[in-house]
Amino acid sequence: MKKGLRRRVAREAARRLYHHLAEEYKQAKEAAARSVGVGLLPSNLEVASELDLLAREVEGCGREKLLGDLRREALQVMERLKVFHPRLIGSVWRGTARKGSDIDIEVFCQDTEAVVKEVAQAYQVTKIEQGAKTDAGKTERFLHVYVTLPSEHVVEVVIKGLERRKERRTCEIYGDLIVGLTLPQLRRLLTDDPQKRFLPKER
Repeated sequence: MKKGLRRRVAREAARRLYHHLAEEYKQAKEAAARSVGVGLLPSNLEVASELDLLAREVEGCGREKLLGDLRREALQVMERLKVFHPRLIGSVWRGTARKGSDIDIEVFCQDTEAVVKEVAQAYQVTKIEQGAKTDAGKTERFLHVYVTLPSEHVVEVVIKGLERRKERRTCEIYGDLIVGLTLPQLRRLLTDDPQKRFLPKER
């Protein structure tokens, strides 16, 4: 009974995320729980699993083509930014991308202006904003550069300090390390297995 209710809430949260009725997992779960009329909140992983299933049901085999397209576009952007040690992360790395998914790329450089200039020379920059994250009392700041490609897909380039290049952090959704793909790794992936998914094994 309890498991079934958690599944209902997770499915409703996934629906809200898929249709952009909520932007964050926490917001989607709380709204879903109110909608179902229970106080149970599923884990982020449970919602992510339902979201993946929903995207597969709605988008069918077109989702595989989309993933390949997004990864090839990520490669082009990363080639352009190769001197800044680019790394592909997010759903395009994971293999869970769906319609509306951004391409998330991290770069590492002390000179943020150099990255912005390189991006602006090749692509349409739609927004630049400062981001910040506080963990264990320490606040880290980084720059977000949003780009719209000719395909109308959106790329979010996050510029971080060079000292953070070796940093690995835990994913708030899947609970594993965010490893991502470097430029050489993405090249090999597109040759060997362009549909490969990077998800933790079920516990």
